[in-house]
Amino acid sequence: MARSTFYYHISRMKDPDKYAVARSLVAKVYRDHKGRYGYRRITYELRNNYSIQLNHKTVKKLMDELGLKAKAKKVRYRSYRGEVGTTAPNIVNRNFRCDRPFHKAATDVSQITIGGEKLYLSAVQDMFNGEILAYSLSDTPNLKMVMDMLHVMYKNVESHAGMTLHSDQGWHYQHRAYRKSLERHSIIQSMSRKGNCLDNAMMENFFGAMKKELLYRTKYDSMSAFKKDLMEYIDYYNKKRIKLRLNGLSPVQYRMARNI
Repeated sequence: MARSTFYYHISRMKDPDKYAVARSLVAKVYRDHKGRYGYRRITYELRNNYSIQLNHKTVKKLMDELGLKAKAKKVRYRSYRGEVGTTAPNIVNRNFRCDRPFHKAATDVSQITIGGEKLYLSAVQDMFNGEILAYSLSDTPNLKMVMDMLHVMYKNVESHAGMTLHSDQGWHYQHRAYRKSLERHSIIQSMSRKGNCLDNAMMENFFGAMKKELLYRTKYDSMSAFKKDLMEYIDYYNKKRIKLRLNGLSPVQYRMARNI
């Protein structure tokens, strides 16, 4: 063995693990967020809250050593029944960027199944920061579910006049009651092209994250238990869950930081 190699290994044996603290904090952040964060978000969390500057590749390596990894699975509810009402033009046209809150938003419905029971989540999301502005839950995918969501949004967002609200061509959004409600509140309606889920990718991403980080990570015995956790998750998603595109801030933190 070369002399240099011998002394290198001796020095390594004497040196403590320089990532011991970081490894512990990686595990803590992962646990605190119930396994919902991947290595990129954990990197931001270490920088923002613990002043630990690590390359994201190093964080990924530490996570691999600890066996920390999220699982993905997707199920999609489809509400398209053909042209049962009036459709709207695709004003958004996959331009999901927005420089101010409450100006462009997206909405959709997602189905959750637990033990044979079904739950439908209707939500509206701000394209500015990804914040969930309003939502409603229903045992059936009826019109009331969507209308209830709108009424919550009108109450939560006082400055909704002039907003563009994008959806797919689901029957709820073609319904006269839905369209007239938007008109009364000076909201512009936009719709995806028929059968093109990428036109509403923001809502798809939210539902995918919710199912991956909540539904598929826990074995639920009852729908009531899931509903409780879902409401907590949406609050967490808005106020605590950081987004990479928001410079490591949560949607609400980003909106407040912009002072808009």
